[in-house]
Parts: sequence; structure tokens; C-alpha cells
Amino acid sequence: MNRHPKAGKVWLVGAGPGDPELLTVKAARILGATDVWLVDDLVSPDIAQYASTGTHIASVGKRGGRCSVSQAQIDALTLAHALAGRSVARVKGGDPLLFGRGGEEAAFLRAHGVEVEVINGISSAAAAAQALGIALTHRAHCHGVTFVTAHTRGDGGPDWRALASSETTLAIYMGMGRIGEIQAALLAAGMAPDMPAAVVMHASGPAQRCWTGTLQTLDAALSAGLASPAVILIGHVVSEITSDVCER
Repeated sequence: MNRHPKAGKVWLVGAGPGDPELLTVKAARILGATDVWLVDDLVSPDIAQYASTGTHIASVGKRGGRCSVSQAQIDALTLAHALAGRSVARVKGGDPLLFGRGGEEAAFLRAHGVEVEVINGISSAAAAAQALGIALTHRAHCHGVTFVTAHTRGDGGPDWRALASSETTLAIYMGMGRIGEIQAALLAAGMAPDMPAAVVMHASGPAQRCWTGTLQTLDAALSAGLASPAVILIGHVVSEITSDVCER
């Protein structure tokens, strides 16, 4: 669709995993130049330091199991601001294009004639690996990394059997509510019980906590007090942990 002649522009801004200093230079520049911020729930409030005087900042947080703004409401609000001629930063935790619905929101806005630009951010899996002192793609242990969400459309799940045989590091997002199911599915698929595993909660933020163990003990991360938002990492690379801040 042709661009709406009076519409403002929307930036889908990746705010990174939590630490406001992990924003990119471009993200900080755009945040300081936009009229409106529509901010997701997991974005650190400390990024408000990048706002200019007069910036309208609105929370449009969406969290499973809580009262929140629906995706349809977020889309409509973003569109309304853009069609009113305002420049909009749609601020998302991590990277907008990695389990952030950035592709869906961009397609919706472009279909209504609004210009959209994505500003990538550091994803929480990368921050989790940094917290543990490991490389997600250490060549001595794997040939890649697989980013996967434990929740698929229709409340289904991924093909755990295929993932168990992939020989890649598994970086599992949104999995704490199903950690027992994930553990059981990977064990049933033939993954070794002693496969190293870790959980990092609030990666890079002041409330960061991490747990390490094995696939066999993965559900113990819950009794250790870890909860969402967290990333689960499973694979031989986890054996390279150098951090001494994790619970075991």
C-alpha cells in the first residue's frame, strides 16, 4: 500500500535485555527524537533517561497470565499516533524481530500506509550467555544455536524431538511456565540426562539471577526461585561456564 501522506514514522526499537547501557547508539538517538514511546512490559524504566522533554511515554505491556494491553489495542494505538503525524518509538525488550512480534506489527502498519523502520537490539539469550561467561556457538561443542519459544500459536509447542537431535545449543524463550514439560520432552526424545543446562533470569539487569545444572535437574531451577522472564540454555557449551554467581 502507498504511504499515507500525513502519517508519521514508526520505529520498532529494540531496547535490549535490561541494562540501559546495552542500547545501540542508533536506538538512543531515535528515542531522543521521537514524540511518542509505546513501551513493552519488560523494558527497563531506566531508558527514560534517553527521552527528550515533552516525550509522551505510555506503557503497553503484555504479559502472559496478567491483565494487559492486547495486541490489537497496541496496533490500533500505534497506528492512531502515526496517522496523527507523530513520530513513534514502539519500544520492545531484546530484539523486535526475535519473538517480539516485530514482523507482525511492521506488516500491520505498512498495510495502513505507515513507514516503519526496525532498530535491532541485543536479545536476552546473548545477555544470558554473557552472564554465564559462555559462547552460544563454541566450535568445540556445537555447530550452531537454535532460538526457540516454548509457546507457539494455538498454545502448542515446538518439535522437541527434532531439537534434541539438532546438536545445537538450545536457547529457549518463554519456557519457565513449561519447564517440566520441556525437560520431560527432551529426555523422552533421547537427549542425555547429564546434558548441561542453565537458566538466567533478568539477564543483564540489577535483578539478574542464574542457575546451572543438567537436563535431569532442570526443574530444580524453579525451587531455586527462578521465574519469568528468563532464558533456558541447554547444550554442551554450558559446561564452559566461567561465572561464579550462579546457583547450582
